[in-house]
Amino acid sequence: MHRHTVLIAALALLGLSPVQAQDWPNRPVTMVIAFAPGGPLDTLARNLQPFLSEGLGQQVVIENVPGGGGTVGSLRVANAAADSHLFTLGSIGTHAIGQSMHKKPPYNSVTDFASVMLVADAPQVVLARKDLPADNLKEFAAYARTNHDKMQHGSGGAGTSSHIGCVLMNQVLGVKITHVPYRGGGPAMQDLLAGRVDYICNYVSTALPSHRAGTAKVLVALNDKRLPTLPDVATAREQGFEGLEISAWNAIYLPKASTPQQVAKLSAALNTALDNPKLKQRLEDIGLEVPVPARRTPEYLAKFTAEETRRWEAPVKASGVQFD
Repeated sequence: MHRHTVLIAALALLGLSPVQAQDWPNRPVTMVIAFAPGGPLDTLARNLQPFLSEGLGQQVVIENVPGGGGTVGSLRVANAAADSHLFTLGSIGTHAIGQSMHKKPPYNSVTDFASVMLVADAPQVVLARKDLPADNLKEFAAYARTNHDKMQHGSGGAGTSSHIGCVLMNQVLGVKITHVPYRGGGPAMQDLLAGRVDYICNYVSTALPSHRAGTAKVLVALNDKRLPTLPDVATAREQGFEGLEISAWNAIYLPKASTPQQVAKLSAALNTALDNPKLKQRLEDIGLEVPVPARRTPEYLAKFTAEETRRWEAPVKASGVQFD
């Protein structure tokens, strides 16, 4: 069979004509955020949106599809047709940690998506309600060991990095504290600021505004070094606690049915956006780190997703958190 005929047949199987594949995107594109508005992924998406719209030549629409710790929105994108004009901004929770929390995960983060690009590294911090009687991790550990039965920690959903981050911290501190899952980081933050939960482990981008406003307080940076946006906050190691380096990340994935041409076009638009000094500064201002160009390829993300999924198997198993 002629090579051109083979290509046409392959595109037909994907529901795309050769013209459609070339012209993609030919209408507005939807970026699915698998959590409620106001959380860290939503914040990143809204910073990225105008730059990506410009690069693609089509409007990028953000749609929040919360539920299942990020699995509902992610699964929708995984199963979408090649011409769906859908992609998702995934996270360490949706595409790595969550894989080990089910005996039968609803999707395979490596084989059920077309990997496009790693877009941000996201250091985590512990953010406490403003009137919690502790101002650093040492004081928090002492307080939690005495009051753990009365405390609660929130998260953006079971299986998210904010959930497992706190589970790992609690293990290191030797305490068991009630977990309250929400449908995203936004609702969790609202209850923290209202004093209904004691603390959350979340992206520094989510914590910065309330920490600076004095409506909540960062106790520790869960990073291997101090954060440029919070230079006065000591790391866990500096405060005498080992094994608490928890850095999250965010990445873009297309449906598994997508063509190489679609991946290449979205990848090129993302690279252009992340190279824009205005966007880079915006992301750095909220504590996110833009990956170096060598880490911004589809091939790198596919390998990285597989490695991260394997890396979190043991910690998730040790946490005892399982959905089925």
